[in-house]
Amino acid sequence: MKVSSFLQLAAFGIKTVLFHKKDPILGTVIVTDRCNLSCRHCSVNNITGVIHPYTQIKSEMQQLYGMGVRILFFCGGETFMWKDSGKTIRDLVIEAKEMGFLIVNVVTNGTHPVDLPEADLILLSLDGDKERHNIIRGDTYDTIMNNIEHATSDNICFYMAVNQINKDTIESVCRKAHELNNVRAVSFNFHTPYPDTAELQLSKEEKQTCCNTISRMMDEGMPIFNLKSAFPYLINNTFPTPCWQCVVIENGVLSTCGRCISVPGLCEKCGYFFVAEYTLLFRGNIKIILEMLRTYLKYV
Repeated sequence: MKVSSFLQLAAFGIKTVLFHKKDPILGTVIVTDRCNLSCRHCSVNNITGVIHPYTQIKSEMQQLYGMGVRILFFCGGETFMWKDSGKTIRDLVIEAKEMGFLIVNVVTNGTHPVDLPEADLILLSLDGDKERHNIIRGDTYDTIMNNIEHATSDNICFYMAVNQINKDTIESVCRKAHELNNVRAVSFNFHTPYPDTAELQLSKEEKQTCCNTISRMMDEGMPIFNLKSAFPYLINNTFPTPCWQCVVIENGVLSTCGRCISVPGLCEKCGYFFVAEYTLLFRGNIKIILEMLRTYLKYV
């Protein structure tokens, strides 16, 4: 991370903590909900199948920047399927950088070529070892590994949603992240139980077991992009929601925190590690602040 970017983000954090501000700093643009997969745990793919037009996406980027957002994510559906007016996801990343966003990340299922050195991070979904990943996402594991091998930058971060199917494969994913040259780290979430996928959610005891494994992997030096200090809050779902500093825009509709905020009762079962980490950060939790500084400076 550039020193100038770090100072701007630090200044935002200090003002937010001291003055209890609710201004956003992290924004996500949903470029499409079209996806080439139908994953067992996903509730937001292929609902409309619409590829949102370039002019709309650019306008949404400008809207978020005007609101003060400086960390931008492009999400889907599958982001690498987005094409419009001769533009691809690479063009959006480059334009976001030129617009002034400090950090620009892309979320993908990894089944398309992921050679995108312009992005700060490519958050690539890997949901376990080969067997469990393929149960969840179809026969895609080998394709993903091939695409990682042929990337020209080490900006890939595994993004694993831990659920009833893959909860015993955390160590395998950590070691795979450590093994591959183009993978910088792994970031975990717990499955957030939308009504049609509620059977995949973890119990409190299972979350504790998973956090114990992640902690052990951290102690062994595995590259993990999460904050250990947030684990007790995630296990017990005691972190405050929603996260006012995060917003999502999809087809012109702006939501605080995430798309799931509109589902009754889902916030209380939230499994997103970053939501816990950010809400605790911006409420001045000292342990979280110090650990986030170390982690972000290392991996971003």
